[in-house]
Amino acid sequence: MQAWKEKYVSSIQKQKQPSPAPPEPGKEKLSLSLSANLERLLNRLGQSSDLVVRDFLLFGRYRAALVFFSSLVNQEQIQEHILKPLMARSDDHPGLPDNPAGLSHYIWNTALQVTQGTTEEDLSALPSGIVKGQLILLIEGSAEALVLDMRQVDTRGVEQPQTEQVIRGPREGYVEKLENNLSLLRYRLQSTDFRIEISPIGSRTQSRVALCYLDSLADPKLVAEVMRRISMIQTDGIIDAGYIEQFIEDQPLSPFPQVQSTERPDKTVAGLLEGRVAILVDGSPFALIVPALFNQFFQTVDDYTERFIMGSLIRIIRLIALAFSLFFPALYVSVISFNPELMPTDFAVAISGGRAGVPFPAVLEVLIMEVSMEVLREATIRLPQMIGGALSIVGVLVIGQAAVAAGLASPITVVIVALTTIGSFATPAYNAAIALRMLRFPLILLAGMFGLYGVMIGTILIINHLLFLESFAVPYMSPYIPGKWRDWKDSLVRVPLWWMRSRPSFLHTRDNTRLPASTPGNYTEQILQQGGETSEPFPADHNAAGGSRNQ
Repeated sequence: MQAWKEKYVSSIQKQKQPSPAPPEPGKEKLSLSLSANLERLLNRLGQSSDLVVRDFLLFGRYRAALVFFSSLVNQEQIQEHILKPLMARSDDHPGLPDNPAGLSHYIWNTALQVTQGTTEEDLSALPSGIVKGQLILLIEGSAEALVLDMRQVDTRGVEQPQTEQVIRGPREGYVEKLENNLSLLRYRLQSTDFRIEISPIGSRTQSRVALCYLDSLADPKLVAEVMRRISMIQTDGIIDAGYIEQFIEDQPLSPFPQVQSTERPDKTVAGLLEGRVAILVDGSPFALIVPALFNQFFQTVDDYTERFIMGSLIRIIRLIALAFSLFFPALYVSVISFNPELMPTDFAVAISGGRAGVPFPAVLEVLIMEVSMEVLREATIRLPQMIGGALSIVGVLVIGQAAVAAGLASPITVVIVALTTIGSFATPAYNAAIALRMLRFPLILLAGMFGLYGVMIGTILIINHLLFLESFAVPYMSPYIPGKWRDWKDSLVRVPLWWMRSRPSFLHTRDNTRLPASTPGNYTEQILQQGGETSEPFPADHNAAGGSRNQ
């Protein structure tokens, strides 16, 4: 966290080199006595069953000890790559120094077969490394400790994302280990401009938080602002990326999410290529993408992997389902309660006959059914998958039929609530879907009190709130308001990929060009530029090098 604070200050002051940090108070130097160092170190670590102190003779000559937590390291690698070379006789090391003070550098340069390590003279810094999975080597007569990174924590393998299913696209999702998640990003984004900055957050958990961005694309002000907000987090623990999201969003009281979360590496890379910033937390299978706008929560990977006509049609259907799930129950209540003359006569008579015997007014009837559906949905999510699937189907059939038979609800109300629930499933992002589901209830209440005027008032309030929202200084309703025509190419519909030649202007990227203007779009445009003549798909030297298939 301190490193991010220093970088943020330096970016604001526009300095090429940050000023050196003053020496930290409370440093405790290591002594030359191995016993004294071990005693002070163990006093800081306390008693724990998985704390291991391994005494041995270094090169058969010097007393030494290894300190580590057995639950965080690979003990087989310690035996093979640490203890085995260090316990060899001194005859095998003709350049072995006589003074133990220089042993740490000699061991690191000649004896060990590990890739990550450093030396440390401050004893107060050693416990924090041990609890992170580092191994500490202490030597009698040396005031330096050798710190080796031997951490190995078992995690699940890379699997298909559970919350973001796609028909066509990659099947890889994030896991709980930060290194694995960063490797998934590096694999897809093989660029020297890709920057990863890691800092610990949380006074007790010391959770590692990684900030990812493309240096040649991301706005420096955006990167500095993300660093500033994360560095201001003062808490004892960060368990999941959702903690970070709640600390850094602009309007925490708003029902609409202002930070996008995803468990798909390909979706994260797509955001980075637009100039956004990604945040990953060790122990969380989700990445956060900022800034996040209203339009993003209703887009999926399928919108881009399919042809633009199909992707645009599906996106329009998804937005219609959004409006349907938000406004349909309120419109039904307002028309039934205040304006039945708006319905055709036969339809109004059928609805009145269905509502005969229902003891509740329309607004209370719809609210009871909506709450029942939300309870059923929540129970389905929390139950095991096999049981939850059966409960969702049986519960809807049984409860709906029983409510109609008992006269608690009319058939048309059950149909309205069922269609509304199905429409809410079309929203890809869970946090955006639940926000719209919760806003449905105040709209129903306004419709029950004021009719269509209440629905209009509620709609105006929602739109007004959306217009005032921002995500990291970017208007939440971009590219609609304010907007430019070139940004509308990926909004309500998606134009062909070769038409989206520039990045969104509201992100203020360093390089706004995605596809040069002189570059032809698809294969047909290339043929037209060449006067109707097709060219070979591969150069002649490629065919010569690879050989002919007929040979």
